Amino acid sequence: MITEQIFQKVLLDPAMRGGDTLCAVAGYATAAMAFHHQELLRKEGIRASVRLIVGMGPADGILLQNHLAFRKLVREDWLECHYVRHLPQVHTKSYVWLKKGVPLSAFLGSANYTQQAFLGGQREALTGFDPERGFAYFRSLLDETVSCTDGAAQGLVSMDNSAMRRQGDFPENILSLADNTVASYGSSVDLSFLDRSGQVPEKSGINWGQRSGREPNQAYIHIPVDIGKSGFFPERGVHFSLCADDGEVLICTRAQDNGKAIETPHDNSILGKYFRRRAGLPDGSKVLKEDLERYGRTGVTIRRVDGETFSLDFSPTFLR
Repeated sequence: MITEQIFQKVLLDPAMRGGDTLCAVAGYATAAMAFHHQELLRKEGIRASVRLIVGMGPADGILLQNHLAFRKLVREDWLECHYVRHLPQVHTKSYVWLKKGVPLSAFLGSANYTQQAFLGGQREALTGFDPERGFAYFRSLLDETVSCTDGAAQGLVSMDNSAMRRQGDFPENILSLADNTVASYGSSVDLSFLDRSGQVPEKSGINWGQRSGREPNQAYIHIPVDIGKSGFFPERGVHFSLCADDGEVLICTRAQDNGKAIETPHDNSILGKYFRRRAGLPDGSKVLKEDLERYGRTGVTIRRVDGETFSLDFSPTFLR
């Protein structure tokens, strides 16, 4: 039975032994976990794909922000994502690795395909089992699923994350940023693009790329120290989905000293291009306070949906 280093032993080691496809069944899963898994595989120089079945959608629903993030990731060809369509729901957590289509290794246990389960503070256990049986089980479920890209999947989408909270995948409460009391889910923070002088920094934040030798669109969202220490955002190194009010989905992480920056880790220019486009500015341009005021917003509001999913509001104030 595996109770320690489960991410390494279940999701990385088999790929290092030649596994090229993970067939995963989980009651709950997050797009941020899929991205995080793929990033670590890439850092090891491993090309591997993930075929994922999410089982608890028929009654509990698939969180809208998570659904949008899955739809974005499947465009990159390394991920397939399917939802079980009908009751009874599937609460199984099964991970089967294939090598050139042949079952290589398999694991069964308690861990959902989330960072909270594989990397967080929860106690999880998985054990090896017959890969052939595991792959047969995976295939038996496929006929009961719908792809996340299929229009029929929309009927499973939910705006509520209460089901995941009931299952204990995420902590029930977070610290209030205002008075250090406990706040419920749905709490939000306002993060400004302006510095203490009330101006847009010339070479940091949204203008991080405005330095010699950098891609000019590179950007990050600054997190003040009190918010960074509050527990509102995940720790450094944990990926999360940031779903914007216009439907864009950004996979982000915290970086820099004390995790003071929200970045798009695979390409830091994605964030800068996004905000410039929203504000009607040319790619690579220096962003001024006047530009943001003309657009109608000098910062963003971020709401915590769950531990790996957040929403972002950058709509002009006159439209709110």
